[in-house]
Amino acid sequence: MDYLYLLLNLGSLSVPFLFSFHPKLKFYKLWKPLFIGIIFSMLIFIPWDIIFTKQGIWGFNETYFLGTKLFYLPIEEWLFFICIPYACVFTHYALVYYFPNLKLSKGKTKIISYLFILILITLAFTNYDKWYSLINFSLAAILTSFVINIRTELLRSFYLTFLVMLIPFFIVNGILTGSFIENEVVWYNNLENLNIRLFSIPIEDTVYAFSLILLNLFIMDLIETKHETT
Repeated sequence: MDYLYLLLNLGSLSVPFLFSFHPKLKFYKLWKPLFIGIIFSMLIFIPWDIIFTKQGIWGFNETYFLGTKLFYLPIEEWLFFICIPYACVFTHYALVYYFPNLKLSKGKTKIISYLFILILITLAFTNYDKWYSLINFSLAAILTSFVINIRTELLRSFYLTFLVMLIPFFIVNGILTGSFIENEVVWYNNLENLNIRLFSIPIEDTVYAFSLILLNLFIMDLIETKHETT
């Protein structure tokens, strides 16, 4: 099924895109800051992806994509960094809109953040010889440090909305890593990660998703705040 990866991207995007025009949500009004956030995040995640693919830290099963590549990456992988952030950011905003009290206290948010940062730094330094673990945990620690100090309010809700996002994450990423299908769409060199799997998903992928979505939301929040003050 050489169009599986494409279907996963489009399937993830379809419902959030359609509901972007909901008269109450009006998510389409956030497209400008959203796409700025997506472009900014791609400037970080795409080069990382290209380097890791070239070095064999991970790769793609040609059975499940159309075959067109750009800088070592399937076109579907480029689409991933548009479709998945769009769907997840939409989910965050929809949950915050319909459940405005879905947030942690500032105190709990700071405690969780500092503990999370400590765990990430510890894992990064104790696994410095594993490139996926090292880069992934380091980026998440740096990003969380920035956000907790500059946009604490964002993390108060994001920690909870991210837990909701983990449900579709385990479905989509599970398929990508080999659940429910004969072979994985994306394969990993386990010498470069902790080799701990949640079902078929490397545990690093959950932190990767955390950083990818949080970075988009962080950029959007900065843009929206700047717009409100001008």
